[in-house]
Amino acid sequence: MKAIILTGGKQYQVSVGDEIYVEKLDAEEGKEVVFDNVLMVDDKVGTPYVNGAKVTAKVLKQGKQKKILVYKYRPKKKYRRKQGHRQPYTKLTITNIEK
Repeated sequence: MKAIILTGGKQYQVSVGDEIYVEKLDAEEGKEVVFDNVLMVDDKVGTPYVNGAKVTAKVLKQGKQKKILVYKYRPKKKYRRKQGHRQPYTKLTITNIEK
């Protein structure tokens, strides 16, 4: 069974047992998270969401991605800016999909 869920402004295609990385959720490690914003389950497409459909996931880990460097400059103007960024994420494993 496959489903498409919406979280953090992004869509993810999931099935039972998948491990996915999503934008940081406010949940502790080991807790369960329920997604009600299900756009599609198997062949049933919602308008915009499928009524009564839920996807349950377990939080495996909270973390940050690798650091990326943002560097800005203007040639011949002595303008240089260097900044680092680490995006927070939540690692989930999908445990159940209900129609």
